Amino acid sequence: MSIQIRPRNFGNIFAGYVAKRMGLPIRRLVLATNENDVLDEFFRTGRYRPRKSAETEATSSPSMDISKASNFERFVWDAVEGDGDKVAWLWNQVDEEGGFDLSTDRAWEKIEEDSGFVSGRSTHADRIKTIQLVKEKYGQVIDPHTADGVKIALRHREARYPMICLETALPVKFEATILEALGAPAPRPPGFAGIERLEQRFEVMRPDSHVVKEFIASHAR
Repeated sequence: MSIQIRPRNFGNIFAGYVAKRMGLPIRRLVLATNENDVLDEFFRTGRYRPRKSAETEATSSPSMDISKASNFERFVWDAVEGDGDKVAWLWNQVDEEGGFDLSTDRAWEKIEEDSGFVSGRSTHADRIKTIQLVKEKYGQVIDPHTADGVKIALRHREARYPMICLETALPVKFEATILEALGAPAPRPPGFAGIERLEQRFEVMRPDSHVVKEFIASHAR
């Protein structure tokens, strides 16, 4: 089977990679990004180039608007055979040179042959079309992040192998994009019906970590 995971901080898909390394029969791990494509660039070219804040776009799949990915160094550590000094040197290159290039390193051969990763980049227009496609074909409303994932999953889908796409957000949280795609808001889970009319509760306290800890301790059950 193939598993598609849209990256936020590389944690979910790295867990899939670890499971694959442990023997779970995963054929490929399909990584999807939005316009902030630092990870897609790496898996296509071997070059890791974190973006500066000014280069990071605000998109309609905002949880994927990242300039660099945490957890990614764990994958690189495995790719370089657990060489911690080399990982430290590579991240020093990020600080000093703005990135590093593994395409000429022997680790890249391992990544290409053994990791199972493929990747792709999705745009706002792709998200809108994919939300419409899934609604028309399957009767389901998906959020824009999942739409990024489905878009790239369909590109890499193979007829002989099932594809699993992981959803981690509710479409109701992204009303503007759903309205643009479908002309109607996403359905709300029953527990959130009329939430705007419910009583709001809040506490005002000093910006002091000890005060916050005491509040949590006194209200924990």
